[in-house]
Amino acid sequence: MKKNIIEKAKRIKVVLTDVDGVLTDGGMYYSEKGDIMKKFHARDGMGVTLLLKIGIPTIIVTKEKNMIIKQWAKKMKISKLFDGVLKKEDITQKILKKFNVSLNEIAYIGDDINDVELLKKIGFSAAPNNCILETKEICDYICNKNGGNAAFREFVDVIISSKKVK
Repeated sequence: MKKNIIEKAKRIKVVLTDVDGVLTDGGMYYSEKGDIMKKFHARDGMGVTLLLKIGIPTIIVTKEKNMIIKQWAKKMKISKLFDGVLKKEDITQKILKKFNVSLNEIAYIGDDINDVELLKKIGFSAAPNNCILETKEICDYICNKNGGNAAFREFVDVIISSKKVK
């Protein structure tokens, strides 16, 4: 891993994540009754657990507002869910106050245009391999994995590994 990535990841005290395109593959599966279903990867859930074990909360920041995300967040013990957020960069002040951190102590993984401003603002930014080009160009770390295929876990592993480097 590059030294600058290790240094940025080492400072992280709070991890933020998008949902669609990061924790899921971005697909929205509809039943004949109109129900929306999403598929989450078990390794991403374990990533949340591993962060909690070392005292790092995981926060979801998503434009979506639905019960599937709320249920997954509750089951995974997500520290905070910000749903229905149109301008994701606007939630940073709430996070700084609630978790008593600075911007360079926040990590975020996002994949699309509505993630760009938040990715630019925080200390360590990442994106799944199948993100849009604009996101790829600004992130500190691009995962080898695609969204919905344990990209979040890969991001978590980078953060946890960096804390073991002297």
